[in-house]
Amino acid sequence: MDTASEALAGIAFGRFLLLPHRRELLADGRPVKLGGRAFDVLMALIEAHGAVVSKNALMARVWPDRIVEENNLQWQISALRAAFGADRNLIRTVSGRGYQFTAEIDTGFGSPEVDAGTAIAATQRDLREARPDAGIPGELPPTNLPEPISELVGRDDVLGEILSLAAAHRLVTLTGAGGIGKTRLAVAVARRLLPQFAGGVWLTEFSPIADPGLVPVTVAAAIGLDLGGGEVSAQRVSQALAGRQMLLVLDTCEHVISAAAALAEGVLRAGGALRLLATSREPLRAEGEWVYPVPPLAVPAKDTEDADDLLHYGGVRLFVERLHAAEPHFAPDQRIAAMIAAICRRLDGIPLAIELAAARAAMLGVEEVATHLDDRFRILTGGRRTALPRHQTLRATLDWSYELLSEPERVLLRRLAVFAGVFRLEAASAVVASPEIAPAEVVDGIANLVAKSLVTVVAAGGTVVRYRLLDTTRAYALEKLAESGECQWLARRHAEHCRDLIERAEAEWENRPTAAWPAEYAAEIDNLRAALDWAFSPHGDAQIGVALTAAAVPGWMQLSLLEECRGRVEQALAALASFAEADARQEMKLLAALGASRLYTRGGVPEVASAWTKALKLAESLDDTEYQMRSLWGLWSFHVNGVDYCTALSLAHRFASLVATSPDPNDRFVGERMIGVSHHNLGDQQRARRYIERALAEPAAPGHERQFIRLQLDPQVTARVHLARILWLQGFPDRAMREAEHSVNNARATEHAISFSYALHRAACPVALWNGDLAAAGHYADMLLEHAKRHALAHWQLYGWGYQGAVAIRRGDVATGLRLLRSCYEELGETGITAPRFMRFAAVDMAEGLAKTGQIADALDAINDAIARAERTEELWQFPELLRVKGELVLLQGAPQATAAEDDFRQALDWARRQGALSWELRAAASLTRLLCDQGRSAEAGALLQPVYDCFTEGFDTIDLKAAKALLDALQ
Repeated sequence: MDTASEALAGIAFGRFLLLPHRRELLADGRPVKLGGRAFDVLMALIEAHGAVVSKNALMARVWPDRIVEENNLQWQISALRAAFGADRNLIRTVSGRGYQFTAEIDTGFGSPEVDAGTAIAATQRDLREARPDAGIPGELPPTNLPEPISELVGRDDVLGEILSLAAAHRLVTLTGAGGIGKTRLAVAVARRLLPQFAGGVWLTEFSPIADPGLVPVTVAAAIGLDLGGGEVSAQRVSQALAGRQMLLVLDTCEHVISAAAALAEGVLRAGGALRLLATSREPLRAEGEWVYPVPPLAVPAKDTEDADDLLHYGGVRLFVERLHAAEPHFAPDQRIAAMIAAICRRLDGIPLAIELAAARAAMLGVEEVATHLDDRFRILTGGRRTALPRHQTLRATLDWSYELLSEPERVLLRRLAVFAGVFRLEAASAVVASPEIAPAEVVDGIANLVAKSLVTVVAAGGTVVRYRLLDTTRAYALEKLAESGECQWLARRHAEHCRDLIERAEAEWENRPTAAWPAEYAAEIDNLRAALDWAFSPHGDAQIGVALTAAAVPGWMQLSLLEECRGRVEQALAALASFAEADARQEMKLLAALGASRLYTRGGVPEVASAWTKALKLAESLDDTEYQMRSLWGLWSFHVNGVDYCTALSLAHRFASLVATSPDPNDRFVGERMIGVSHHNLGDQQRARRYIERALAEPAAPGHERQFIRLQLDPQVTARVHLARILWLQGFPDRAMREAEHSVNNARATEHAISFSYALHRAACPVALWNGDLAAAGHYADMLLEHAKRHALAHWQLYGWGYQGAVAIRRGDVATGLRLLRSCYEELGETGITAPRFMRFAAVDMAEGLAKTGQIADALDAINDAIARAERTEELWQFPELLRVKGELVLLQGAPQATAAEDDFRQALDWARRQGALSWELRAAASLTRLLCDQGRSAEAGALLQPVYDCFTEGFDTIDLKAAKALLDALQ
């Protein structure tokens, strides 16, 4: 043996000790499981002494003479950060450069004269002084606890909570569903507590016995009690243990629950020094018991994508570690990591299910497991050979729990599987009760199933308590339901209950607090989907489906689930057309919903106008003012999206006339806003501002939040959006940006996806671009794209691309900018979305990009097309700028075109002045000034630009005003 190498020093940092010669990492004196590659990465970072190590250097060090993908390194970094836990920031990512180790190395442990053994001893001594109960190997009381074979992953917080309970109470019971990890936690806690009990810590396993009478014998045998002859009873065991300072772990009590509870009470009464830790799928209900429901492992939310963030969750870490154990070279890329997260989510964070999934993934691959998880009872098999039979397959785990239920409890459990999401007690009573199970028995039965960890309490507090079956439990119960032959009548009753519930909610929405709506509808959405799936199935009832769809529209709108709403509404309308006699009111509601959902998912396609027009006719025939308002607003919104602005103004006045006598002032504010927006688009900024400010002048009346359920947009947000645009055009760029930011913040507060997208698209992005604040514009464009993706708002994603393209062009990355803009235009065409308003807006940036690449003719085509569309639709607010840009492009064709360019600039000036658009006027004056200077007409140029510049009172740091100031200074 090389004694020199044996004496190599340990490397200490914070609570960690690294032993290079042993390739070990200790945290608080305990080994941390670390793969060989991760260890090599850590050593390379430490040896850099705080310098940044490039990714290429790390890959060359860890994978010498091999070509590997960068995600292999990323995953090792993630593994290290997971090992560091709360200290994960010890490794810093330096964007574009590599990684840096940020900890301070303890030079005492790093010096040559301190060997690894000394370092370990010192670390253990420090820990002992800080926590006297920790103990060290060789100084522990007697125990039959098994030695740990693998690390307990993702349970640090849970261990801490159980240890606190065990310190305060003599009997603590860990409860939870099968496979949740009760036994492993109990053993881990017991091992931590071992130094505190001179009489030892003893594990009693009840899983091998079926006879409750054997409970006392099993306890006595586990401890090694010599009770002599005669019957071994709970009383004799209790007397034998009286006065002993020990911890007794009673594992798997659920099938011998009464006997275990009796023994626990007897032991506790016999003496005050002994403590108990029990595991069971339901509480013992013994005197003095404290219950700790074991939570599942943490799993990431659906929108968590970063690999580092994913590995921070216990469920994902467990999956990866178990898969690493079977396949050491496993290094998932971002796509596979996301699949692992989805698997863990669908398995509800249950450790046993995750371990089984990881075991199958080692043989079949992660993608195969993710694809076939619906058939989880077939695929999730192959647990450890040494595991208890009930832990070797997922089905066996649930079979164990199911067989312990009484027959009424089995019937109730399988019937509850009809609920696809959460449910309340009254819903369960209404749906699953029958002659065999009375409503009152349903309530008692659910309470029992909660106690047995087969039904989960989702929300408790206040007046709202909801329940659900974990996905795996529900899948099992659905199989039992199918075997029972009760599926059809139960599905019908469930759909009828959903219909009644949603119709009642729709009828009450005018009088209910709007803030409660998102939670209410989000809670019912899964049940709604399941009911609709059944109703429109071959064995369902389409009439129930149509009624349910019509009633559910406000909920979809509130949650901004527009694509789902559109699909469901189209399905319902198709069914309605086949009915012998259609319900006109249902058809009106569905048509209005179709118009709204198509407008915000497909843009201004002709089908939108058709749906709203039909809805308006039906509303008028039914004398339904509410749906006349919705339909008029929908038609106005269709036309104001780039179709016909004079028609939009006419519809706005028609809406205002309809609501002139409305008792709700919010309706009148909406009418004012519609008229103001119409004037803004037509180019009359002064009149537009008057109407918009009138709509904002009074505080919103109670119930104003309901307008965005009715009209798909928050009226306060949209008013501020257009005030921001008008202010910028009138020469108030600073105030405009503040209003744009205000609109974004207001929209965020509403938690309404469409309103938030609208504020970004129509105010924050364009105002920032106009001001030349590319950092803000890029930020808002990214935000719009990310938000639209999250909420599946297709054409808003395209707008996000367009704004990103505009920012790229202005930053000088013309190739990227043009690619993004062209992709945006192409996608708009391919999806059938017509968005001429956005195309005209983006035409300026498209033309600028094309001009920078020498494609002057194509740039002129883009601008001329935008001008022609603006003239045809009378969308004139941007007309001065389009004319100015055309003039700049004409100039690029050469000196002979100077006269034509000057004509364009002067037209732009004239239009801007007539519209009261001071900002466009400044741009046009600056362009004309530069032309006049080039022609030697400097005096005329100065006289043209100076008065326009002098009209501004703010915004002197914006790009246009700085350029104008530089031009004026040059003329001095």
